[in-house]
Amino acid sequence: MDHILNGFKQELAFASHLGLPAILIQLRHSKNANLARCLSEQIQTAYFQQQYWIQIPLVSARDQAESLMEGQLDEEKEPQDDTWKWWHEFRTLCDSHRRINVVLELSANLPSEDVLTRWLAEPIKCAVVSTSLFLTNKRGYPVLSKPHQNFLKKLFKLEIQIILSGSDRHPDKGLHTYQQYLDHLWQTRTPPDPVTQFARGYEDYLQSPLQPLMDNLESQTYEIFEKDPVKYSQYQKAVYYALLDKIKPEEKETKSVVLMVVGAGRGPLVRASIAASHQADRKIRKVYAVEKNPNAVVTLENMKDEMWGDLVEVVSCDMRQWEAPEKADILVSELLGSFGDNELSPECLDGAQRFLQDDGISIPCEYTSYLSPLQSEKLYNEVRACKDTTNSNKPFDHNFETPYVVRLHNFQMLAPPQEVFNFKHPNRDAVIDNTRYASLEFEINQDAVLHGFAGYFDTVLFDKVNLSIHPDTHSPGMFSWFPILFPIKTPVYVKKDDRIVLHIWRSCNAKNVWYEWTIVEPSVLPIHNPKGRSYTIGL
Repeated sequence: MDHILNGFKQELAFASHLGLPAILIQLRHSKNANLARCLSEQIQTAYFQQQYWIQIPLVSARDQAESLMEGQLDEEKEPQDDTWKWWHEFRTLCDSHRRINVVLELSANLPSEDVLTRWLAEPIKCAVVSTSLFLTNKRGYPVLSKPHQNFLKKLFKLEIQIILSGSDRHPDKGLHTYQQYLDHLWQTRTPPDPVTQFARGYEDYLQSPLQPLMDNLESQTYEIFEKDPVKYSQYQKAVYYALLDKIKPEEKETKSVVLMVVGAGRGPLVRASIAASHQADRKIRKVYAVEKNPNAVVTLENMKDEMWGDLVEVVSCDMRQWEAPEKADILVSELLGSFGDNELSPECLDGAQRFLQDDGISIPCEYTSYLSPLQSEKLYNEVRACKDTTNSNKPFDHNFETPYVVRLHNFQMLAPPQEVFNFKHPNRDAVIDNTRYASLEFEINQDAVLHGFAGYFDTVLFDKVNLSIHPDTHSPGMFSWFPILFPIKTPVYVKKDDRIVLHIWRSCNAKNVWYEWTIVEPSVLPIHNPKGRSYTIGL
């Protein structure tokens, strides 16, 4: 054994000497502790930042042989060797190093959809496609089965490379026809939807959630969100129905309403509200555009001079401190974050609702947050690689006590999202309390690794007009919000039929709002972000 390991070390050293960008290492069984130790040692000592591509069969040789004997792979049957477990054990032994990635070797019979989806959450760099997997079409050319085509197209979304292996089984057509076919698959993949096009380049890129209440947003940030083709059309529709609700057909010549846009930004909600009044043939007597960002107020004043005139009054003030000259019939805001309440919409609207009529309408009137457990080696390593540039006294692992806005890409959802927090406006409670607590239980249907929780929200603007980033009800074409990620410090291995029990708190004091979260099943983790020590949202 020693001479084999020494030989492996020499090969690694020589590959490093040559400056090879990546080294391919095959796993053929589950016993790989010595191999992992050698590779970990190489990663620690090598001066060259090489990638290590671990080649793993999608189905083990033993399971593949059994499936061939039986004629097909039984998706209900538990595999003798779960090759994903080989990979999970190997990467765990190597401390989930970001330079260790997967080369997935496709099999003749594909496993269940759940197994394939789990692989899509791993850092796959390449797929090995053997010529033996190809069928022959009526014209004598090599083609892949529909299941293989579909899985490869899913892998293409991860920007993988392909290794074609095996001998030429179509010598009359030539080996190049295999390559041509794979090129054809690439060219005929499903075109990206508007959200995917917008998010290109931001896949799995961690961003700090905006804090528009504490920080003044830049013009470029406003401009990006103003391009959303869906959000403002839905807001216009909500104002349209609110106007119809406030002014009946027989009153439209004699009655008008006062509308306030709080957090007006550069004016897209003002434009949508005015357009809604024309569409509804209802009169708005006055629109108050309230905005605390003095830079955005300049744009609002220009819009007033050029387009709106006396209809709109621009107010440069924090909505919570403004003393309105009159009360509003309709209060319009867009203060929602990726988790619904994480940009402090509840606190802002609670402060503004004093100048809403008793029978006034708030748009939005309700929003709900959701969480779902997820697996993503990529996101775990991205969080681990974050650097603190504040020179603060935060704990060493504060990266894992901070939520992130992220376009989820290389991940697997382990269970459907569940409802977390709900807020309604106007809030007429005698004592308004925006602290919240939720305990959620998720059932897991296969072995996996928990790396954190993906957060979403949906909102009722008015009546049946909604906006949503919930995976099942996502507003088609809307890109203003990416999901939010609540990471956990230690990845947790979960087995089929395990329960994940999550506890999450929304806490408030006079200056800040923050979240705390942890799990207590299948294992217990420390509470993340206690007392907001790593992350708070400033009031």
